[in-house]
Amino acid sequence: MRKLTYLDAIVEAQREEMVRDDKTFIMGLDVSWNMLGTTGNKDGMLAEQFGQERVRDAPISENGYVGTGAGAAMVGMRPIIEIEIAPFLYVAMDQLTSIIAKSTYLYGGQASLPITIRLPMMYAVANAAQHSDRPYSTMATIPGFKIVAPSTPRDAYGLLKTAIQTNDPVLVFEDFTQAGVKGEVPDAAEDFSIPLGQADIKREGTDVTVVSIAGGIAPALQAAESLAKDGISVEVLDPRSIFPLDLDAILASVAKTGHLVIVDPAHDFGSIASHISALVAEDAFWDLEAPIKRVVTPHTHIPYNSKMEMSLYPNAAKVEQAVRAVLD
Repeated sequence: MRKLTYLDAIVEAQREEMVRDDKTFIMGLDVSWNMLGTTGNKDGMLAEQFGQERVRDAPISENGYVGTGAGAAMVGMRPIIEIEIAPFLYVAMDQLTSIIAKSTYLYGGQASLPITIRLPMMYAVANAAQHSDRPYSTMATIPGFKIVAPSTPRDAYGLLKTAIQTNDPVLVFEDFTQAGVKGEVPDAAEDFSIPLGQADIKREGTDVTVVSIAGGIAPALQAAESLAKDGISVEVLDPRSIFPLDLDAILASVAKTGHLVIVDPAHDFGSIASHISALVAEDAFWDLEAPIKRVVTPHTHIPYNSKMEMSLYPNAAKVEQAVRAVLD
């Protein structure tokens, strides 16, 4: 094992996959010198190791370079496309929804698109409305994508490696509220990966299930620690994959605890939290001892003012309040 930050885990996953397969390349804005640390770290920039043929700086045209990635994938390459900030994907929606998501279906399986699209979510840092969206729930409404939202360095590393090896389009929503968090990551020699659609229990518990999505992990674990002092045992479950979703793991946890709280930093209307709530209500109604609670961001644009912004997102106090409510 090695101890890496969330950002370093992303770098190392790409480095190892580029070594493993010379058809893998990176393209995006400023990726040859990315100051955000997702294409280089203390061990060196990926452009220095692989050259600018395989770490390609793109013009400020998301629709253009995402479409280029789609074409490259169709002819046998394995592109990693970095959209510098997740909401910039809106500029590329035609390529994403009309070409990348649909081509395998439209061409009867004759077209394969092994493309990974990395989408850093940079919210909770006064980035204002146009830069702060967490649009994984938006993209989950579109068939044809596999979607992951890792919350820890280990998950970022293992899921990104799997995404790059997958022969389908995978959207990787990287939560930058976790950017500097350190955690244990398997050594490169282990050839470690995490299957898509496999949830992870981040904390075992017996009284209530808290499903946490992406950056919801921090407030969920903080609340669980606080509640434990009052004898309340919280199970924190991280789906890791949004699609495919490990519903069996969620249902098994709810069957054990009888209570469900869902923590989701995305906007509440049409959220993944809403979708999970509906599925559990349909498939595990008789296991529930109380109504489901969601801890989500209100359906409003994100203000530039940081105090106003931070009041919108899930936090430990909101999660604790929701847990106490379902157990009351």
